[in-house]
Amino acid sequence: MTNPQDPIRPARASEEAIAETMLRLVAERGAGKTICPSEVARALGGPHPDGWGPLMQPVRRVAVRLTKSGQVAILRKGRPVPDPDDFRGIYRLAAAPGDASGAASGTSSGNGAGNASEV
Repeated sequence: MTNPQDPIRPARASEEAIAETMLRLVAERGAGKTICPSEVARALGGPHPDGWGPLMQPVRRVAVRLTKSGQVAILRKGRPVPDPDDFRGIYRLAAAPGDASGAASGTSSGNGAGNASEV
């Protein structure tokens, strides 16, 4: 008996889906605010740890890539990490400094929702 709606299944998200979700969540949170990387994983893998837990390393890899391209910032203790390739411990994600147009400006969300509060 398998349930196709089973919420406890490991998620397999592409790096593109992770990047789009990360940029959307950072933009929705707004300037000066941060998100936890697990929010990205949970958005893609569901609420159960068996679903989102395996996504934490891919989320980190995408965060490093987007930091290097200037789209997001990886923060530790409220400050950007000096080297995105070499940081340890708990981290948060924010819009890249100086990104007045919002972190998701380079992506196409289709509906434009969430852009009204970005000034």
